[in-house]
Amino acid sequence: MIKYLISLIFLSILGAGPALASTPPDVLARQVTDEVISIIRADKDIQSGNQKKARELIETKIAPHFNFAGMTQLALGRNWGAANAEQRRALTAEFRTLLVQTYTASLVLFKDQKIEYRPLKLAPDDNDVTVRSLVRQSGGGEPVQVDYGMEKTDAGWKVYNVKIGGISLVENYRSTFNTEIRKGGVDGLIASLRDKNRALVAQAK
Repeated sequence: MIKYLISLIFLSILGAGPALASTPPDVLARQVTDEVISIIRADKDIQSGNQKKARELIETKIAPHFNFAGMTQLALGRNWGAANAEQRRALTAEFRTLLVQTYTASLVLFKDQKIEYRPLKLAPDDNDVTVRSLVRQSGGGEPVQVDYGMEKTDAGWKVYNVKIGGISLVENYRSTFNTEIRKGGVDGLIASLRDKNRALVAQAK
């Protein structure tokens, strides 16, 4: 179930190119959802579990539109202030790798779900909004609410947080990160993330 929900993050939002940089965030989400889903449904390799092609789709269509530095800062909470510039870069790189590896393994789980976006009231000076969506399963059942914290940047709107059923997936890492930092400091957390990423790569192979 967790992997299914994680896959919805990437399938429900973003993946646009520069031409859509000025598009309102909710409109952008609806437009690109159709594009990404179409690619998956037309690509039998991704449907059959081809990790390389799934990762390429994430890296080219989706990952550039997530603020991984902001997501890492949110996941670390107050411990972000204890990291120096070099450690922050390393943490962001490893956390980005972890998220992409996890989402790559989950991408093939998307089947026939339908995604509906709630209307968004966007003021001209808004630079931080929440895009709300409902994911409905083809077999019925309760819809899953997925909300995206998005901020406006010079490169367009970017996701910095995702909530499923009101629970932030990024902040859920905070407890684990705090434990690792208490045991081995910021460098200990970096090493732990690096080891996990190596294990995920080996598992994928």
